[in-house]
Amino acid sequence: MVRRHLGLGLVAMLLSCAAFGTSGPFAKALMTAGWTPGAVVLTRITGAALLLLPFTLWALRGRWREVAHELPRVALYGSLAVAAAQLGYFQAVARMPVAVALLIEYLGIVLVVLWVWALTRVRPHRLTGVGIVLAIGGLALVLDVTGQSTPSLVGVLWGLLAATGLAGHYVLAGRPTALPATSFAGLGLTVGAVALGLLGLVGALPMHRGSGAVVVAGAEIPAWAAIGELVVVAAALAYVLGVLGARHLGSTLASFVGLTEVLFAVLFAWLVLGELPGVVQLVGGVVLLSGVVAVRLGERDRARRAEQAVETDFDVPSPVA
Repeated sequence: MVRRHLGLGLVAMLLSCAAFGTSGPFAKALMTAGWTPGAVVLTRITGAALLLLPFTLWALRGRWREVAHELPRVALYGSLAVAAAQLGYFQAVARMPVAVALLIEYLGIVLVVLWVWALTRVRPHRLTGVGIVLAIGGLALVLDVTGQSTPSLVGVLWGLLAATGLAGHYVLAGRPTALPATSFAGLGLTVGAVALGLLGLVGALPMHRGSGAVVVAGAEIPAWAAIGELVVVAAALAYVLGVLGARHLGSTLASFVGLTEVLFAVLFAWLVLGELPGVVQLVGGVVLLSGVVAVRLGERDRARRAEQAVETDFDVPSPVA
């Protein structure tokens, strides 16, 4: 069982969000050059799985019985949190603005809170509820979606699939397991790659490669360079750090810290594409982070009350002398 460290979990989660936030410009460049969303996702996930394979096997030496025990959860994580989340997001991006797709995907944080509530039968703290409102409101301001046209219904459905996958990531990655974070992420990526590959083989998911050159930040670069970034940074590194961070922070807090991916996405869009965030987006960032703080305070207060309740139970004298 992993002993939780808030500082380590927070750093790992923020780095994971930054890594995930780099995927937008590079994936968009590939799709603009004729790559289908399925091909981009499959290439990204397969490359990351292969990159992590040596580390995964090394970490699992002598622990194959534990792998067999955790296989159902790994399979669910790979299918839901890897394949469904990434495919849903890129399919949505292909049909609507990136901002709208991100907003729909991050509705998954609400699903996390509801899932934890249903699983534990413990109502979220009032501050957690306030955090939900602040985080969603701040996210809407950061994405500045008020002026967007009505999104495609098909795109919305793909975005909801991505939201479900995102919720699955935080719930499944945040639960204690005997498998190291690198191995869990590597096995999950492998399952996701196999699932998407099978869909491509049967023709259910179009897999078409586009041009060998893409345009990023106004400059033409080889397609393999964009793919390399998606594989190494936006997939392998992002998933390993995300699993590590979720284990130390827990599902609920990790899901809210994960909202900072949007801030990183805005930052990288500014650095790579020259898109400077507006005043509304900056205000939204402050509101979003306030929501994260509210969730943290709510979770801390609930944990303190639970500890006090346990201590009170032990202090009650026994009726039997």
